Amino acid sequence: MTVQYLPEIEYYLSDLIELLYAKGYFSFPDQAINYVRRLREYIENEIQTTHKRKAPEYFLQYGKDMFFIIYKANSNTIWYIFFQQQNDVYLIRYITNNHVSAKYF
Repeated sequence: MTVQYLPEIEYYLSDLIELLYAKGYFSFPDQAINYVRRLREYIENEIQTTHKRKAPEYFLQYGKDMFFIIYKANSNTIWYIFFQQQNDVYLIRYITNNHVSAKYF
């Protein structure tokens, strides 16, 4: 099994570290780094076994035949990871959370 990320997703995850720290969600940069690291680890370790769901219509703008999995980071934040699967390759095409995209589910 292989997990690949679109380049814009790699940028997003890198920017997310800076954003979380800058907005005061974490007191130290290392905490923000660990938060994003745990998100990536979840994706890479669990995408194959976690129940996947068909992506709602709204998210098909990021790719066709997409699925998503859910990662509950804490009691306030749920991450939605959208991907396409071809055999044992999972291509991560979009990542969002309930604070941004809950209305589309």
